[in-house]
Amino acid sequence: MLRFIVFIVAAYMLYRMFQNERAKKNEAAQKQKEQRVIDGEMVKDPECGVYVDVKSSISVSSGKTVYHFCSYDCRDKFLKRLTSSSQAEK
Repeated sequence: MLRFIVFIVAAYMLYRMFQNERAKKNEAAQKQKEQRVIDGEMVKDPECGVYVDVKSSISVSSGKTVYHFCSYDCRDKFLKRLTSSSQAEK
């Protein structure tokens, strides 16, 4: 019976150790993402709100403003909304 209790305690300690490591990795990844956003390496997609890498994003410029998108679908939805609102103003 004592062996069983020791085994359960050891298993629980291993479980907590791995959970703690996973939490640390997630926190480090979140901090790295936040730093990339601050540095301007990542921008928010105006259509779906996902953060994308500036270098690998799909970009569209409108005047002096450059919009970055995660996919062609988001870009097309944004452009449809943008053109429909500009036509409504006329």
